Amino acid sequence: MKYIGKSIPKIDGYEKVTGTAKYTTDYVNKNMLYAKLLISPCAHAKIVSINTNEAWLMTGVKAILTGKDCPLLVGVLLEDKPILARDKVRYHGEPVAVVVADSELEAERAVQKIKVEYEELPVINSASEAFNSNDVLVHEDINNYRILKPVSPVPNTNIANLVKIRKGNMQKGWDESEFIVEATFSLPQSDHAALETRNVRCEIKKDGKVEVNTSTQGPFAVREFLSRYFQVPSGNIVINTPYVGGAFGGKAAVDLEYIAYLASKAVDGKLVKIVNSREEDMISSPVKIGLEAKIKLGCSKDGILKAAELTYLVDIGAYSNMGVGITRSIATDCTGPYNIENVYCDACSMYTNHPFVTSFRGFGHGEYTFAIERTIELLSQQAGIDPLNFRMKNAIKSGNTSPTMTDLSESNLGNLNNCLQRLKEMMNWNPCNIVTDLGNDRVLAKGISCLWKSPSTPTNAASGALITMNPDGSININIGSVELGPGTKTGFAQMAAEKLGLEVNQVNVNIDVNTTTSPVHWKTVASMSTFMVGRAIEEALNNTIAQIKKIGSSVLRCPPEDLEVGFGRVYVKDEPAFYLDLKDLAHGYQYTNGNSIGGQIIGHGSYIMRHLSKLNEQTGEGKCYL
Repeated sequence: MKYIGKSIPKIDGYEKVTGTAKYTTDYVNKNMLYAKLLISPCAHAKIVSINTNEAWLMTGVKAILTGKDCPLLVGVLLEDKPILARDKVRYHGEPVAVVVADSELEAERAVQKIKVEYEELPVINSASEAFNSNDVLVHEDINNYRILKPVSPVPNTNIANLVKIRKGNMQKGWDESEFIVEATFSLPQSDHAALETRNVRCEIKKDGKVEVNTSTQGPFAVREFLSRYFQVPSGNIVINTPYVGGAFGGKAAVDLEYIAYLASKAVDGKLVKIVNSREEDMISSPVKIGLEAKIKLGCSKDGILKAAELTYLVDIGAYSNMGVGITRSIATDCTGPYNIENVYCDACSMYTNHPFVTSFRGFGHGEYTFAIERTIELLSQQAGIDPLNFRMKNAIKSGNTSPTMTDLSESNLGNLNNCLQRLKEMMNWNPCNIVTDLGNDRVLAKGISCLWKSPSTPTNAASGALITMNPDGSININIGSVELGPGTKTGFAQMAAEKLGLEVNQVNVNIDVNTTTSPVHWKTVASMSTFMVGRAIEEALNNTIAQIKKIGSSVLRCPPEDLEVGFGRVYVKDEPAFYLDLKDLAHGYQYTNGNSIGGQIIGHGSYIMRHLSKLNEQTGEGKCYL
């Protein structure tokens, strides 16, 4: 292949290294207003009063909003979060008020004049503390929250979602276990720390149209949630997303966009901009989950895993957001990529007085994998078996079932044993020589870990692609995925160039996403964009080729199946001298007498996730989804 599997310069590389690439916050409008947030200094407290009188006297102030101005509760799977804190705050950094002013400095000065009286409450500082005590509840009204998608909050507790996995017979598993190991692990929350902090601009136009420019991984999700909560038809909302300066899952959440909409509405629809400071981005906006795990594994004398009892307490912070979905994702893959016939797993989304969470690279898998893999290591040591061989003995394979009792095959699983065997060769693995003393207080150590990850997408997650041809035979690809930095759009250009036999510089892939003109893409998350959008592009390319061949067959007087596309032309397979340049039919073909056929070639394609299902609440049986 000419391009697939080859390293080429990124198509956006020049703009980025020369500083000409434009990010959301780079755009400035002289008529723009600015908003700043007042955030809570308390982790858990009742809001006794808010006094904005002094703030209103400050120069340039146009609007001040507090929780009483926006009584909505929002959420992804469970509606539990006010847009601005109302009645009480649940984490240090929670937005309490927003000031809109002529400049960012004026807004910030006015924020400092807002007086809030708090009555501090006991603080829940860990997932285990939240689990073990129902005396302090982060959410007293959990019973009354609206559930949007299947989650299982436990009334009168701090459990926002309880996911159960029950497989096999636990007593049988323990009876067959010669060696048993128990271990506990604790991993704290942490921040995504993307170079570009979260920022957004919003304008509500006189005709009711809403235009939002935002640094997000999910422009179509932003449109969906703004439409849902503010009762604006989705067709009247335009979300624009240019380059995004890193995200790592942190910009998958819809958060500042709600506040920006309310701020614009408060000033008669004028354009309002909000930009997080680095501190605000780390303590106010969503972070990565924390996890406390208790792992109990048993194996037979010859090292075959027989039973797993797993408890995962996920620190989702003050609000559910994506935390409840991450918890489900952990539960569905709870054992790691090992075949264990007897599994008992409880995964709990625990409310704490920490910042709320959203996606982070791996969607919870990195955290629980650390716990599983470390326990596997301890069990292999107790059984006296080389840790790599122990993993090979227990590697899940075609014909096994997942913890959710999904039938597995190589098409949906791959071959872990082959991977481990190759790794063994590449590492020159020798269990007697895992640690080498290099002298001068240095050692060289080898270790091994295995991870698997199921899709964790909605059952109907979809992607689309449009291809248009230019008069010179080059093509444009219009897609809805966001360019976050990994170079996926360069990959798409390589795919198209390979398929059509073009040069990569003849393939133009849109960088900016506009929800009115770009085909839908669920979200640029989960390491799924190359797969999902790639499948849509593949279908669009096939559709484009079919149209090229249809026109070509009329001109070259042969069946379409006799034609091939490549090298900038469509030609007869067994007589390449008979051809048409793509530029001559990109917008239709014109005969010498002026008659024309065809028209502009516009290829289209789409892809939607298949065969995913909801999980049984009691057993966890099903094919994983979000």
